[in-house]
Amino acid sequence: MEIVVAGAMIGAAGYFGYAFNGPFTPALLYVLVPSAAILWWSLQVRDAYVSNASGSLFPVIPLPSRGSLDIQAIGLLFLLTAYTDLYIIQARPDYGLKIFGTSFTGTLGILSKAQSPTLHVLIGVGFLLVKRWGLMVYLLYTVFGILNASVNLAVLPGPHRIRILFMLSLAVFTAYILWRRKRFAA
Repeated sequence: MEIVVAGAMIGAAGYFGYAFNGPFTPALLYVLVPSAAILWWSLQVRDAYVSNASGSLFPVIPLPSRGSLDIQAIGLLFLLTAYTDLYIIQARPDYGLKIFGTSFTGTLGILSKAQSPTLHVLIGVGFLLVKRWGLMVYLLYTVFGILNASVNLAVLPGPHRIRILFMLSLAVFTAYILWRRKRFAA
């Protein structure tokens, strides 16, 4: 079954790459990647929860993380967000990310843009493994995100719908993560 799924994914990736002239296309980014991730993840979860192994579950979900599927799903969303960040950076290399109301150029500009996918990957992996360090990276990201969005809201011209929505969604996600914080293992 896994070989058929892998073959279908490779075939679909090849088709989308050929049909849309390259690997970074909206169809590949918003159709194939999420569909493949959901399919792969559902197969892993099914195999993990029917496994009789005493050590660890097949092969991704460690035994202590049972009952933490919601946190792992959020981790998967963070990995998808990192992939989207990389697409945006690749598609618009001249875009200057605003950090505390300022956009940087040159090496600082590249580093300022690279921090977003880097943090999203770290948080995603930490949440997939349900590790306490993932929670700590997320909390640091949250403090930085709310401070940055607040300063940008104060000093940059409007409209501010996206910044306000980001701050509200970050507050809701953080409240949920703090409520579930006991699930994170050391």
